[in-house]
Amino acid sequence: MAAADGLAFHEFEEATNLLAETPDAATTSKSDQLTPQGHVVVAVGSGGSYGVEEEVEEEGDKTALLQEEKPQPGFWTFSYYQSFFDVDTSQVLDRIKGSLLPRPGYNFVRHHLRNRPDLYGPFWICATLAFVLAVTGNLTLVLAQRRDPSVHYSPQFHKVTVAGITIYCYAWLVPLALWGFLRWRKGVRERMGPYTFLETVCIYGYSLFIFIPTVVLWLIPVPWLQWLFGALALALSAAGLVFTLWPVVREDTRLVAAVLLSAVVVLHALLAMGCKLYFFQPLPPEHVVPPSKATALPPNILLTPTMSRSMATS
Repeated sequence: MAAADGLAFHEFEEATNLLAETPDAATTSKSDQLTPQGHVVVAVGSGGSYGVEEEVEEEGDKTALLQEEKPQPGFWTFSYYQSFFDVDTSQVLDRIKGSLLPRPGYNFVRHHLRNRPDLYGPFWICATLAFVLAVTGNLTLVLAQRRDPSVHYSPQFHKVTVAGITIYCYAWLVPLALWGFLRWRKGVRERMGPYTFLETVCIYGYSLFIFIPTVVLWLIPVPWLQWLFGALALALSAAGLVFTLWPVVREDTRLVAAVLLSAVVVLHALLAMGCKLYFFQPLPPEHVVPPSKATALPPNILLTPTMSRSMATS
């Protein structure tokens, strides 16, 4: 104890001598090296006053991060939606690949969106699908006319409008209804954590990509092959929706989960079948040339000269 008091007195004496020689110097004890982070350090300044310094590295980091964050623009501004189109080609291709290869237990939102939903992919997928539907629907009639000249063809430009309205309404209104229903069920079942509206739109938008090559394959004039391609595309697209929505709806009752997933699949099937039946209507039957109007007389009736003259005159 006496040794400790002597050491402290010795340090105080050295500090006093140092201040006498250099008044601008500040004193710190050797034991300050062992001062844990966040403790108070006392320093003597040139004016003889004491200053209190605290180790606040974590607080400084938080302040720096807050200063770096930019204020979020309002949803009515163009800058607000610009961030949803800020994706590169590799991200879009990765999300398309994920929508084409659904697997049980593989969540599209968690593995591909990663809390960064975009509108670039869904917007152009819907635009491409609508354009391809309208073009291939017209090409079907053109090819049919080449095989059978009796088939009449006229350009059907209204199909572009019909396809655009149908695809975009489906890709926005159905996710909106689904998101609203899940939000309502969240109030009933507190354990449910639904996706955001933009994540739901992103799920539906990328799920429609597989129909683009399928529509092109529908140009093959084989009905059973067309329906086979459509069934495969519908199965893959609907499976991706079910596997992605299952982690959310499984927290609800079995009845609600079954009805909701069934409704999702049925609406998807109605979209696929509606596009197939409207834009790829069955071709009209081949035009049959009607027989000549001349009627043949029975062989047992003999022609008299008067009848022969009348028929020749007519």
